[in-house]
Amino acid sequence: MDRRRFEKLSDNAWRVAPFGAMRVPAVIYASEDLLEEMDDKVFDQTTNVAMLPGIVEASYAMPDAHWGYGFPIGGVAAFDPQAGGVVSAGGVGFDISCGVRTHLTSLTREEVLSVQEELADALYALVPVGVGAEGEVVLDRAAMDAMLTGGARWALEQGFGNAKDLLGIEEGGCIEGAEPAAVSERAKERQRREMGTLGSGNHYLEVQEVKHIFDPATAAAYGLERGKCVLTIHCGSRGLGHQIGTEFLREMAVSAQSFGISLPDRELACAPINSELGQRYLGAMRAAINCALANREIVGHIAREVFARFFGKSELPLMFDVSHNTCKLETHRIGGKDRALFVHRKGATRALGPGSASLPEPFRQYGQPVLIGGSMGAGSYVLAGVEQSEDRAFSSACHGAGRRLSRHAATRAWSGRQIVDELRAKGIVVRSPSMRGVAEEAPGAYKDVGAVVDCAEAAGLARKVAYLAPLICIKG
Repeated sequence: MDRRRFEKLSDNAWRVAPFGAMRVPAVIYASEDLLEEMDDKVFDQTTNVAMLPGIVEASYAMPDAHWGYGFPIGGVAAFDPQAGGVVSAGGVGFDISCGVRTHLTSLTREEVLSVQEELADALYALVPVGVGAEGEVVLDRAAMDAMLTGGARWALEQGFGNAKDLLGIEEGGCIEGAEPAAVSERAKERQRREMGTLGSGNHYLEVQEVKHIFDPATAAAYGLERGKCVLTIHCGSRGLGHQIGTEFLREMAVSAQSFGISLPDRELACAPINSELGQRYLGAMRAAINCALANREIVGHIAREVFARFFGKSELPLMFDVSHNTCKLETHRIGGKDRALFVHRKGATRALGPGSASLPEPFRQYGQPVLIGGSMGAGSYVLAGVEQSEDRAFSSACHGAGRRLSRHAATRAWSGRQIVDELRAKGIVVRSPSMRGVAEEAPGAYKDVGAVVDCAEAAGLARKVAYLAPLICIKG
């Protein structure tokens, strides 16, 4: 993008003053290099979001922002229901509650490398991955509704995971207000056999080494130790979330005119929060959040069993589990007053700072863990929420590196086999059911995650805690 289209607020923040039908400014957090690398659609989509009814403060884009459906991926916006605010299915995304969880281990790099190939094979064999992947958990109608209501707590009742996990899961493992009745039978049918599976695309399970520590005190509080390994899982609500997104986007697009909403882009289909349609979507979306939380809990349980087979220990305590495709009712201070707002985060993660009443200890003292995934070859980061992020973007931060090339462009530039061989030469073992999928997720198709993270820290969205280098990657 041409930075001359923006007012420079700082070296890492850029503003677009309201024009046309915009109700609030648009703000993009990016260094000059990251801004120039972003496609023009990020400008269009971020300013379009600023035109929606009831939007508060600004339409934001994170340092990893790139083109998405309706909202940019990396988009954040809050809406006030008392001011005609809307909820947008495109502002949440199709993979509702797609998120990341990281488990701690006491294992060293050397211990993992001693069984690297065998461990990769076992994880790949037992954690279903790929398009249409199905697991061993099959839900009947009653179990489906119980899962959609109970989230990770339901998974625990079924024997997956342990009670301590709930302390490290956003919303305590279960978000209130889920309405299984608002979820279509088609969506439920798609999910009947998909619990405990990764799915495809950018979803993954990685064994990683804690390579660098930037904030020793926070890292120690989180349980991160240099030289030890962690297990990170990235997946969401699978077919159920996608079906919910598809159905409600269609219904919202058809109904927009009846609500008197003029859409700048059909992909921004939305409904007033206080409407029957808006409430029904929120109930279905919250059910999908619980589905994703339960799904990641089950995948974590399977991985623990694999590690127990190899190392005789399966504790793998959960550090944190956080979603990055949600709309949540939160209280934020605007103009000196607390306001109840519905915060959309699409490809962005909540990043609560120290002192937040929503965080259990030790996170309340140090800030919420922010888990930022990079590409297969570049590694990932753990950050911590900071107080000033509340004023920057409703306590939000980026969620990954962000694509720089489309999947189609990536397959023209690389072959899957080429990527697998190149990563193996670097000591990273990859398992995937699709070589095309590996090519689509080539490291070169993503932005420099280090630059994205440095920008997030400099912009006051979150602060760096640790860098995680990949050793094994099970890729969708």
